[in-house]
Amino acid sequence: MHTDQRPCLSSDRELELRDEVMRAMVEQAMARIIEHIRTLPEQPTSKVSGGLELAQSVRERLPESKTEYGKILENLFEKWIPRSFNTASPGYLAYIPGGGLFHSAVADLIADATNRYVGVWAAAPALAELEANVIRWFGEIVGYPPAARGILTSGGSLANFTAIVTARRNRLPEDFLRAVIYASDQVHHSVAKAAILAGFPERNTVELPSDERLRLRTDLLRERIRRDRAAGLTPFMVVGSAGTTNTGAVDDLDAIAEVAQQEHLWFHVDAAYGGFFMLTDQGRRAMKGIERSDSVTLDPHKGLFLPYGTGSLLVQDGEALKRAHTTQALYMPPMQEDPELVDFCNYSPELSRDFRGLRVWLPIKMHGIAAFRRALQEKLCLTRWAADELDKIPGIEIVARPQTSVVAFRYAAPGYSGEELNELNRRLLDGINSRNRVFLTATTLSGRFVIRICVLSFRTHLDRMEMCLEDIRRSVEEIASPRQ
Repeated sequence: MHTDQRPCLSSDRELELRDEVMRAMVEQAMARIIEHIRTLPEQPTSKVSGGLELAQSVRERLPESKTEYGKILENLFEKWIPRSFNTASPGYLAYIPGGGLFHSAVADLIADATNRYVGVWAAAPALAELEANVIRWFGEIVGYPPAARGILTSGGSLANFTAIVTARRNRLPEDFLRAVIYASDQVHHSVAKAAILAGFPERNTVELPSDERLRLRTDLLRERIRRDRAAGLTPFMVVGSAGTTNTGAVDDLDAIAEVAQQEHLWFHVDAAYGGFFMLTDQGRRAMKGIERSDSVTLDPHKGLFLPYGTGSLLVQDGEALKRAHTTQALYMPPMQEDPELVDFCNYSPELSRDFRGLRVWLPIKMHGIAAFRRALQEKLCLTRWAADELDKIPGIEIVARPQTSVVAFRYAAPGYSGEELNELNRRLLDGINSRNRVFLTATTLSGRFVIRICVLSFRTHLDRMEMCLEDIRRSVEEIASPRQ
């Protein structure tokens, strides 16, 4: 049968852009981006009203014809991007700010345009080593030995999942359904979700009550381990938190490490939010014992102010991470035998992946880690300042004092209790956010609705925190009138 070869011979090169077209595209985008960043301090911190109608207007069928590039930029920057939580704003004090360093955006442009593959060392030796440097730097920050290995992930959820799978494959037999994972009732929900996805029954993740500082109680941990062993279960893993989602609380990691060592448990630390405070003196004191963990989750898109989509997992025994993820295939090239060189596909669930390392490496190389240390120290200082100012507002009760860069509070108005008081604080939060200079979020602690301030943007300084406290004071005054 004759086959028409003309489509193969047409040499259609429409997708191969000319030099001047590529340059114009970048210049037009940069003009929009620079204006967006320049005006961030004046932009609303949240603008999501009418979101359903907006989303419906964006829906479309697969386009067959062209759309002019300028029109696409116009829609993005004038219609769609502004209608969102403004996570890059200096006033975004919700949990958790995403700084979005511009340096990393440039790094992503370079990485995506050159499109090199770093999952196998031999495919891009220098670039794979550059990413391995980033992992070594993170290990140095938490106090891990040179034999530690790790990966960059999309975020803390995938890092926690990979940690549980690594521990399971190294510590448990194929029939692991009686193994138990322990954490506090303040642990991030991604831990329980990861355990389920890793094959553990939902009931096998035990969340123990926390103490008055919202930290895991090791006395209850020891007692529950004893009971579970007596019941024929297999205590397997304990997860400590280095900066909880609710309040930024840090578990007594040294005490947990002691229990884990004595009871032969894998000790994982979820330090997605708080781990990079290890760069500061306060952080190192608070997280003493993290270096004794078997694995740790860190999110550069939190504590290093990088764009969303940048997480990491470190494992103290690098060979354990490799054993858990190494598989073979005839189409794969030979893997490294040199223990100093890393084929990332053997340490991760991913084979195809982007070159994430450059977005971390470039800003650290440009500024040095000292600049990040100073910025983190400033955030800790601003949070303590905010707590001191909250103490001066009549009726404000600080429910969780800062252990990192989060403070949780509520308005304890006289004459209100229970759900009435919770509703009053919902109104208070709405009043604060309605001014659109800062954006705060809330949580529930022991049935109490509380408001949180989380300071973790490199753009947030004292001037914005003064606005925040001013808006809190005014909002308290507005709801403080006597009950009718």
